[in-house]
Amino acid sequence: MNTGINVPQIARFGAFYVAAARIRSMAKWKVIITAVDVGNPLFYLIAVGIGIGVLVESNSGTSGTNGIKYIAFIAPALLANAAITGVMDECVFPVIEGFKWRKLFYAQNATPITGRQIAIGVYLAALSRTVFSVTIYYLFLLAFNVVDFGISVLTILAAIMAGGSFGAVMMYFAAKIEKEDYFFNVMQRLVIMPMFLFSGTFFPLSSMPIYLQPIGWISPLWHGTELGREAAFDYGISTLMIAIHLVFLVAVAAIGLTLSIRQFERRLAK
Repeated sequence: MNTGINVPQIARFGAFYVAAARIRSMAKWKVIITAVDVGNPLFYLIAVGIGIGVLVESNSGTSGTNGIKYIAFIAPALLANAAITGVMDECVFPVIEGFKWRKLFYAQNATPITGRQIAIGVYLAALSRTVFSVTIYYLFLLAFNVVDFGISVLTILAAIMAGGSFGAVMMYFAAKIEKEDYFFNVMQRLVIMPMFLFSGTFFPLSSMPIYLQPIGWISPLWHGTELGREAAFDYGISTLMIAIHLVFLVAVAAIGLTLSIRQFERRLAK
């Protein structure tokens, strides 16, 4: 009897089936997602960029931002932060849902789809959400005349790399959760907020106290921001530092995804 199900194809392209299912699930919330992805750029560009920026420039010129107009200086950081926020949403909540709340991953794993494919599929779907969010943000930067169209489009890639590296690590920790009682509070207060404040978002990292700078050094946000600034307005980063930023982001993403895959396989095998 022909059921119309291509088992070999499912077994081969399982990750894409999982990603497609996640994207369809996201589509149910397209109005809210779009509202957030439109509202956040407007809020930050007006409140932080224009409001605080006027105060910064009126009191210190542009010396605090290496001669760059303040709103242009913080734009790549806001772009990278938007990527991290978007990918975290799609690498944490769906993973907890899949293992604990609705146990969807166990149903998927009962088919020819493997734990490895499920992990990769969730990650690919999260990256697609990030591409959507960051592209909208970049269009607002163009509309506000914060950046000029051209090589600055590479800020999108830098932001996606920052989001991808952070999301891969977060997916691993989310896959380990048995009880999420304090997970979200701890993440918001001890990881997300310090990373946002102390990763050179509002001022160069070098201007911060030396004991706070290591937060930036290990933060995907700082590495993505630095690459974004170099693409947006030729920030003057050396070739060596560009290579270090790229290697760091790629390495963290690879390690995080590898650990996530192993954790998915381990938990689904129970």
